[in-house]
Amino acid sequence: MAHFVILGAGECGARAAFALREKGFDGEITLVGAEPLHPYERPPLSKAASADASDPKFIAAVEKYAENGIRLLTGLEARDLDTASKTVTLSDGATLAYDKLLLATGAAARAFPGASDSPHIRSLRTHHDAAALREAMRPGKHIAIIGGGFIGLELAATARLLGADVTVIEGLERVLKRGVPEEIAHLLTERHRAEGVDIRCGVSIAALTDEGGKAVIRLSGGEVIEADLALVGIGARPNVEIAESAGLTIENGIAVDNHLQTSAPDVFAAGDCCSFPLPIYGGRRVRLESWRNAQEQGTLAAANMLGVGQTVSSVPWFWSDQYDMTLQISGLAEGAVTHHRRDLGPGAFILFHLDAGGRLIAASGIGPGNAVARDIRLAEMLIAARAHPDPAALAASDIKLKSLLAA
Repeated sequence: MAHFVILGAGECGARAAFALREKGFDGEITLVGAEPLHPYERPPLSKAASADASDPKFIAAVEKYAENGIRLLTGLEARDLDTASKTVTLSDGATLAYDKLLLATGAAARAFPGASDSPHIRSLRTHHDAAALREAMRPGKHIAIIGGGFIGLELAATARLLGADVTVIEGLERVLKRGVPEEIAHLLTERHRAEGVDIRCGVSIAALTDEGGKAVIRLSGGEVIEADLALVGIGARPNVEIAESAGLTIENGIAVDNHLQTSAPDVFAAGDCCSFPLPIYGGRRVRLESWRNAQEQGTLAAANMLGVGQTVSSVPWFWSDQYDMTLQISGLAEGAVTHHRRDLGPGAFILFHLDAGGRLIAASGIGPGNAVARDIRLAEMLIAARAHPDPAALAASDIKLKSLLAA
């Protein structure tokens, strides 16, 4: 009987395990996770909506794994991968022989260089991390957030909701510099400031230490900021150690082809840990850290482990909730030369990003609740169709995007 092993019990790995059963695989499936908890959703960890949640949002009830014939091993890490003998050795010494292997090892939070090892200096990647942060996010507490990206700003909103004072420190000249248009970043900055968040941009940190039970941040200009907790949100690095030690090709993550196949036979990789060519952007190699990408690639990897041969074809999509506002982005705006705004109602708009040839390559929207969701979805379909829509029609709120798709 064939044995498929999945290393990484996050969104991607869990979805792949269930997808294998849904697609008719009747062999053995072993899903290995480093955390003691069974697989759960990670996006809610930084969201205000889960500020009072004590338990994570599980992907499936633990009983479902046994019901589907999925052997779930938690609290274990892979220590060695031998692609010649097709075996994986786990941290408890057990060895698993596989016929097909999926690496869904995810990513880890980047540490601040030289920072003290301290309970007052933390990052966010797991439910355990989130629980520790929630404990510090209380009235009368001061939280310093290093990094003005999605995670940092979502946590700033959550901390303010819970009554903590918040300072955000960003080394670049504005928040959300990577991938978010300046117009939207400015709107979010102003909203955070209106909510009482102290946002500092264009400043660098000379040292981050724990002194007297406080996180102490020394800025290069000489200012010292003390906080009850410092949250480091300066990005993530792909977990490639097991793949790299096995000799797999690494290129900003575990390098895979458009079928999610690695450089080793019968070894696939998917989700945050891998980089892959994206056909709609001319085969440009990208690595995406997003919930939907993890879901989609888990399902795609399962199909290709079964020999279906499907190619990566989806349009990247990201979202972020901050206060009552939702930001959604479809596509990748790098290479855009023109930007066209469509207003969708009070506080809601979409920016359409076109390349030099007039092709729509990305759309960025923001608004209260789900105000931009439908139009972002239609924009995603236009991007997938490699459409060259009339810029004036994109900007005209009285012209339905659906009509541009039909054209």
